[in-house]
Amino acid sequence: MVDPTWHNIHPEFRLNGGFFGVQQLEELANNLKQEKAFKKDIGAFLLDWISNSETLNVNTSGSTGNPKTIQLKKEHMVNSALATGEYFDLKPGQKALLCLPCTGIAGKMMLVRAMVLGLQLDFVQPTSSPLSKMDKTYDFVAMVPLQVKNSLPHLQRVRKLIIGGAPVDLQLREQLNQSPVQAFETYGMTETITHIAVKPVSGNSLKYFEALPHVTVSQDKRGCLVIDAPKVTDTKIITNDLVELLSGTTFIWVGRFDSIINSGGIKLMPEKIEEKLESLISSRFFVSGLPDKILGQKLVLVIEGNPSDEQELIRTISGLKELSKYEVPKQVYFVKTFQETTTKKVDRKKTLEQVI
Repeated sequence: MVDPTWHNIHPEFRLNGGFFGVQQLEELANNLKQEKAFKKDIGAFLLDWISNSETLNVNTSGSTGNPKTIQLKKEHMVNSALATGEYFDLKPGQKALLCLPCTGIAGKMMLVRAMVLGLQLDFVQPTSSPLSKMDKTYDFVAMVPLQVKNSLPHLQRVRKLIIGGAPVDLQLREQLNQSPVQAFETYGMTETITHIAVKPVSGNSLKYFEALPHVTVSQDKRGCLVIDAPKVTDTKIITNDLVELLSGTTFIWVGRFDSIINSGGIKLMPEKIEEKLESLISSRFFVSGLPDKILGQKLVLVIEGNPSDEQELIRTISGLKELSKYEVPKQVYFVKTFQETTTKKVDRKKTLEQVI
């Protein structure tokens, strides 16, 4: 019987310094499953990966809707790893870091990339500041924006950095431009096995995402992105992401169709408003709609941190030329700590529940 393709572990693959073929990986995975927290999740995934099953189940983060379980083909995950390797010019023997939870697709795919491409992968606890206690240099690292913000003093030890899970805000973009790291914002989801499009952040930053090899994009009647990526999914993926389509391989992300706020008949796009507020607010924040007897929905601003003068802040926001009068929040809420999903994304729904 011929071994399945996902059993073809690259001879230069290393995990925390050790070499592991399929047999050794099984032993390691069983040991990791006895550990606590993040190591247990790594062990569980490795056992899933080396099994003879052609598919495995992955949970979505729930950051843009209700969490659900999706079945993915391992062959497609291998193809995704190869596309990433081609786009970012990753070579066998290069060093990579896994600092994302292995409960989500982003963490799982760092392991797959390492096994397929022959990377030397280290894993650490997925904290909000993963580089602070390390002194090694890495060729390739994936993080969410919060981790990047907390790792800015250490990014000289990272050559290529991909950022996903949430948009990169203006302040972080400017900070990354002062850093030697090659940083890229990524677009993707569990259904597309992480990123299918990439946008450089540092250097000559582009406004648009560029699709990876073998991926084309279009729009549906709503103006939402439709993804055709036959190497990683058997069907076209119809998203709820509103985009400005530039070509069959390039697009500008505008916002979520299902997050539009209808306030007194005026349709407001949270992501666009947040972009305009970035220069004013240094901590994490988001805008959302809450029920209102007169407007139907009223626009509110939710900020992470200790309370400050709400009326003064609204006056300052009202003075922003970029904002229309409808885009000025009716109320500001302060939340000490935002709720997060298991994959470190801001859980807007649960955070909002704290203030209602």
